[in-house]
Amino acid sequence: MSTENKPRPTSHVNADFDKDSVGVKTSGGASPMGSNIFIVQTDENNATQIHPETYRHEPITKTNFGQAILRGIRSLWATRQTEKNLQTNKDLYIKTTIKELVLYLVFIAILCIITFGMTSTKTYYFTTVLRSVFTERNVEGPGAQPAYDDIANFDDFWNVMNGPIINALFDQKWYNGENLTNDQYGYVLFENKILGLPRVRQLRVTNHSCTVHEIFQQSIRECYGPYSSSRENRSSYLPENDAITPNAWHYQTSKQLSGRSTSGLISVYGGGGFVQDLTPNHNDASAQLKDLRANLWIDRGTRVVFLDFTVYNANINLFCQIKLTVEFPASGGAVPSKSFSTVKLIRYVSSMDYFVLACEALFTAFTIYYTVEEAIEIRQFKLQYFKTIWNILDVLIIVISYICVAFNIYRQIKVGQILDELLKNQNSFADFEFLAYWQIQFNNIVAFAVFLAWIKIFKYVSFNKTMTQLSATLSRCAKDVMGFSVMFMIVFLAYAQLGYLLFGTMVDDYKTFSISIFTLFRIILGDFDFNAILSAHRIIGPMFFLTYVFFVFFVLLNMFLAIINDTYSEVKSDVTTQKSEFELGDYFKKSYENMLNRLNFNQDRIIDIQNALKSAELNRDGVIEFDEWRRNLKARGYADVEIENVFSHYDVDGDRVLRDDEQRRFKADLAAKENNLEMDMKDLNDSHDQHGNDQASNGNEGDSENRIAHDKFVMLVRRTGRMEYSIGNIVSRIDNVLNKIETIEKGKTKRREALTKILNSISADDKMGKEMKHQQLEKMIRDELEEHNTDCTTPVQSVFQKARTPGVPGNGR
Repeated sequence: MSTENKPRPTSHVNADFDKDSVGVKTSGGASPMGSNIFIVQTDENNATQIHPETYRHEPITKTNFGQAILRGIRSLWATRQTEKNLQTNKDLYIKTTIKELVLYLVFIAILCIITFGMTSTKTYYFTTVLRSVFTERNVEGPGAQPAYDDIANFDDFWNVMNGPIINALFDQKWYNGENLTNDQYGYVLFENKILGLPRVRQLRVTNHSCTVHEIFQQSIRECYGPYSSSRENRSSYLPENDAITPNAWHYQTSKQLSGRSTSGLISVYGGGGFVQDLTPNHNDASAQLKDLRANLWIDRGTRVVFLDFTVYNANINLFCQIKLTVEFPASGGAVPSKSFSTVKLIRYVSSMDYFVLACEALFTAFTIYYTVEEAIEIRQFKLQYFKTIWNILDVLIIVISYICVAFNIYRQIKVGQILDELLKNQNSFADFEFLAYWQIQFNNIVAFAVFLAWIKIFKYVSFNKTMTQLSATLSRCAKDVMGFSVMFMIVFLAYAQLGYLLFGTMVDDYKTFSISIFTLFRIILGDFDFNAILSAHRIIGPMFFLTYVFFVFFVLLNMFLAIINDTYSEVKSDVTTQKSEFELGDYFKKSYENMLNRLNFNQDRIIDIQNALKSAELNRDGVIEFDEWRRNLKARGYADVEIENVFSHYDVDGDRVLRDDEQRRFKADLAAKENNLEMDMKDLNDSHDQHGNDQASNGNEGDSENRIAHDKFVMLVRRTGRMEYSIGNIVSRIDNVLNKIETIEKGKTKRREALTKILNSISADDKMGKEMKHQQLEKMIRDELEEHNTDCTTPVQSVFQKARTPGVPGNGR
C-alpha cells in the first residue's frame, strides 16, 4: 500500500521520535529500543516532517530558525511580569515560577558561599587573642597596676606604653629564657608578623583656644579647649635638638602622612599630627618612649594619641589593623579606646579560596543576568515598574552587587601595591587602615545584600497563600501603624529628653541624648539598671521609671500589638477563603502521574505489537505477511500509516514479508524496549514518596485486573465520538430555536404596539362610521391570525421533523 503524502504519526511518549530521519529501511534505523515505535515514511523529496497535533513544534526551516534562536534567548529572561500569556497557560506559569525560584536559590547559594568564604570563626579568635595581649595585661609592679583599659592620666599612659604594649609588640625571649633569633624577631605571640613600623601620633590644640571668664583671667592664664580642626596646633615645640626622637616634635600634614580623619569617643580627629615611628627593637623602642616622656611630648595641649600598626598571620591568612586610641579631653583625665580590624585582604591562596573565586565569577554572571532581566522589565513597564517594592529591591541588590564587584577588583590591585612598597622598604609605616576600613564596609554591604536577598524570596513564593500572610498583614495595617508610630514617638522622645536632662550628668546610660534613646528601648525589652537612676535621684528616678513603664510598655506597646493582631486575624480569615495560585506538591504529583501514564501508554503499544506478531503466526508458515500484520493491528485500532511504517522498517528486503531474521530482530528490539520502559517506571516509582508508591501500585494492580480488550475500547471511543457529534448538532439547533423565538417575541411586541396605535387612531376618528370601523377591525384580526399561524410552525417542530428524516447523522442512535 502506498504511504506517500500521508501525515506522519507522532509518538506521544518521546519527542526524539520526531527528530529521527524518515524513510530508512536498514537495520541501523530507529527501533523500539529507542524512543520511537512507529516510523513514518515521507515522499521522495524528503519533505519537511509534518506534525498534525496542535502541541507539536513547527517544522524547522531556514526561515524560522533564527526566530527560534531569538525565542530561546528571550526565554532565558522570561518572568511572570514579562510574559503576557501566563494567565491563560497555567502550566507555563508554573514552570516560569519554578524556574525563577530555582535560579534565585542558586544565586543566593553562590552569594552565601562568597560571604562566608570571607570570614570564619578563626577571625573572632584571632581578634580576641590580640585584644587580650594589648589591652588586658597590667603594668608590672607592686599593688594594683593599670592595664590599657584602665588608663586615666598621663602617668598611666606612659606606664602602659612602656610596659605591656612594648612587651607585646617586641617579644625578646622564649618562655624558657632563650633569646629569639633574628628570623624570629618582629612577631607578636611568635605567630603574627608586624608589617612595617608601629606609629605613635598625637594631635594638639593651641593655648588660648578657649575663652576664660573675666573673673578668672588674672589667675588662669592658659586655656586649652576641646579639639577641632580650627584649634589644632601645627607649630613645632621643644626640645629642639633631640637625637633619639628628632621628628616627633614637628607637625606633619595629613597629605604628608597619607592619613585620614579618625573618629574617637569624644571627637573626630584629622589625619595629620606629630608622629614617631618605633624602631623594630625592644630596647630602642623603649628608649624612644622614655625620651618622649622625659621631654613632655604630651602635655595639656594634647587631645589624642594614636598607636597604629598592622600584623599578618600567615597560618590563617588574616590581617589585623590595630589602632589604640587614648583621648585627653579638655575636662582632664584620659579616655582609652581600641579598634581591631581583622580582614582577609589576600583573597586567593588555598584551594577553597579559588573555589570562592569561581563563585565570584558566577556571581558576576548572575548580576549581569538579573541586570538584563530588570532592564527588560523597565523597558516594558517604564515608570510603573518602580511602584512595586519588589522591583525596587531588585534594583538595590543589583547596585550593591556591582559595588561589591568593583571593590573586589580595587582591593586586589591596591593590596598588591602596598605589599610591593612594603617589601622594598620594610623600615617604614605600613598603612593598611584605609583598606581595612573599606574591607569592613565591603563585608557590611555584602551582609546587607545577603539579608535583602533572603527577604526577596517572598517574591518568588508568593504563589502560596500561606507565604503571603506576612506581607498582606504589614501592607494592610501600614496606615494604622504609621499613625500609631507618630503617637508613640511623641511620648518616647519626650521621655528620652527627660532622662537625658535628669540623669545625663550622673548615669552612663543617659550621658547623651542618642544613648538615652537606646536605653529606653532596652527598658522595653527588660534590660535596665534601676539602681543607677535610683542613686541619681531617690524620688524623680522611680517616678520616671514607673510612668515610662506604664505609658509605653502597658499602654502604647499593647496598642501596637492589638493593631497587628486584628489585622492578622482579618488576613487569616481572608486567606482561608482564598485558593493558592498553585501548589508545588500538586504540580509534581501531576507531573509524576503524567509521566507514568505516558510510560503505560508506550507499554500498551509494545504489548499490542507483540500480540500482533503472535497472532500473525497462527498459520505456522514461518513468515508474517503484510496482510496478516495489517489485519491484526487494524483490529486493535491502529491507522494504516502506522501499520505500514512499523512493517516497512523491519522489512529490509522490501518483499512485504517478515522472515525469521527480520522477526528475530523485531522481537529483540521489542524486548529491549519493554525492558527499558520497565526500568524507567521503576526509577520513577522509586523517586516518588512511599505513600505515592502504594497508591500507584494499587492503581496499577487495579488496572491490570480490570483491563478490557482493545477492540472493545476502540468501539467505545468511536461510539463516544458519534454521540458527541450528534449532541453537538442538537445543541447548535437548539441555539437557533432560542434565537428565533427571541426574534418572534420581539416581533409580537412591535405588532402589539402597532395595533394599539391603530386602535387608538380608529377610536379617535369620529368621521369613520361604526360599520367601517367594524370592517377595519375584522381585517386587522384576520391579518394577525394569519401571521400567528405562520409563526406557530416554530423551529422546534422543524428540528424534530429533520430528526425523523433518514440520513441525518445521529438519527436513531
